Amino acid sequence: MTDLRIELVEPDAERALQDWRHVHNLIVPPAAMDLDEVRERSGRNRLENAYLGDTLVGCSTVRPPAGEDAVATVIARVLPRSRRQGHGTALYENGLARARALGAGAVETVLLAANTDGVRFAEGRGFVETERYVLDGESDLWITMRLA
Repeated sequence: MTDLRIELVEPDAERALQDWRHVHNLIVPPAAMDLDEVRERSGRNRLENAYLGDTLVGCSTVRPPAGEDAVATVIARVLPRSRRQGHGTALYENGLARARALGAGAVETVLLAANTDGVRFAEGRGFVETERYVLDGESDLWITMRLA
């Protein structure tokens, strides 16, 4: 895992935006985004890609702290073929450090309930479920979890 690189996705870096979009859309298809949506998101959140050598293995999102409790959101996504190799842990720890550096008073993550690997990963790092919901007009169940 010494070759794992975590790189910031800049709003004008077309290839990096496409890589982030690929991982995001594969892991959370109900929330699939086009390139313009990813570009917009990169302007308000910190998006990063993880590469093992030259191979894309995952991506992450850190939403800056907001609200009275200064809640930041940290989401790590790893492609199925690259799971259980420590890449998710590296992405998560990097995102958590970024959220704390931004002054997070609390940290949450959001994932699809159907993503059982993701739920287990979050629980294994001390996250506990705080909410289950379905977005208006949709059918997919989402879970918000907070770091205990």
